[in-house]
Amino acid sequence: MASRGWAEIDTNFPTMQQRVADELGRRIVAGVWQPGDPLPVEDALASEIGVSRGVLREAVKSLVAKGVLRVRPRTGTRVLPPDHWNHLDPDVLRWKQAGDAAALLRDTGELRRIVEPEAARLAAERAGPDDVRALNDALAAMEAAAASPERGGYVEADIAFHRALLDAGGNRLLGSLGRAVEIALQHSFDISTQTPGAAEASLPGHRAVVRAVEARDPDAAAAAALRIIEAAQQEISRSPGRPDGTDGHTS
Repeated sequence: MASRGWAEIDTNFPTMQQRVADELGRRIVAGVWQPGDPLPVEDALASEIGVSRGVLREAVKSLVAKGVLRVRPRTGTRVLPPDHWNHLDPDVLRWKQAGDAAALLRDTGELRRIVEPEAARLAAERAGPDDVRALNDALAAMEAAAASPERGGYVEADIAFHRALLDAGGNRLLGSLGRAVEIALQHSFDISTQTPGAAEASLPGHRAVVRAVEARDPDAAAAAALRIIEAAQQEISRSPGRPDGTDGHTS
């Protein structure tokens, strides 16, 4: 596969090392190099990309830290299988979004089904006034965005709502998880809200979660959260932005 060139690489990265890591990561997720494959010889790869060996080495180190590569004496630098990767790393999530969007949607939907209903249950049991205020503020932002012609800011407000829900249970691991998977949530919400009326249709479910949390009703909160996820699954299944390979069993 030919190099894509720097013009096609995400220019949000502030350093050359991060740009090189991004290029290598995208290639690995896209399957250019399979698990167990060695990377090309250092001199050849650095020359192809147009960077120094030192920059390439630093980029490789960052991929080693993410569990994507392994460097060993005599065997060199090799690609690790996906079950070694840190799939909560924001860079890995971005690379999966670009290289295997359908799988990322599936994984995100399954994770939400496992986590969010129980997070809503905890929120109904433990949320304080500030937590409830954060949920209501995010809900109000969703309602305002849904009422605007361009729906501007709706996905961002929706992400803020779900992060506030994970925070409201008082479990710091859940709160950190919400921040870690924000890229995956945005990818999912970007697609699920492309069908006409999807944004407006999602609002009653979010209101039901807030009302259940305010009423201290854990069962109702969990059930309402699950309904939101199931509705998103249906929206994704008929979204014009649905990636190839996605079916109605993803969320």
